[in-house]
Amino acid sequence: MRLTTLTLVASVALTGAAFAETVAPADVKSDEYGAIAQSLTGTAGNAEEGAKIMKTKSQGNCIACHAVTALNDAPFHGEVGPMLDGVGDRWNEAELRGILVNAKLTFEGTVMPAYYKVDGFNRPGNAYTGKAADGPLDPLLTAQQIEDVIAFLSTLKE
Repeated sequence: MRLTTLTLVASVALTGAAFAETVAPADVKSDEYGAIAQSLTGTAGNAEEGAKIMKTKSQGNCIACHAVTALNDAPFHGEVGPMLDGVGDRWNEAELRGILVNAKLTFEGTVMPAYYKVDGFNRPGNAYTGKAADGPLDPLLTAQQIEDVIAFLSTLKE
């Protein structure tokens, strides 16, 4: 009886996780300071994957602008943005999520890209090259990649 109950509880928990829906970029809700309390996926992020995303040019490429001591194996850390050592102590997950999704809601005038935004961009390409994308753009990172980066940043403590 006890094994059956445990099996039932485990299967219900796994089923709930499997059906957690990803929040679409247009449906993300932030507070007045840009923080986003709700996970974009309902699935915990993977810190190891987050570290890879931060170092990969074709993904987040966070180290192009930020120095991160924990990522010493990656070359060419930038100095445009603040050093990220200790960021897990400075901001909570909701604040980090908001900064990654659209930093301009937290820091007006920042040059940091909005990693989970798909509309509202100026597209000068048509005036210059005729090759600007039509319709909505894909986000720079997926919802799960955002959660993975948050998991990694949360490990960066003072």
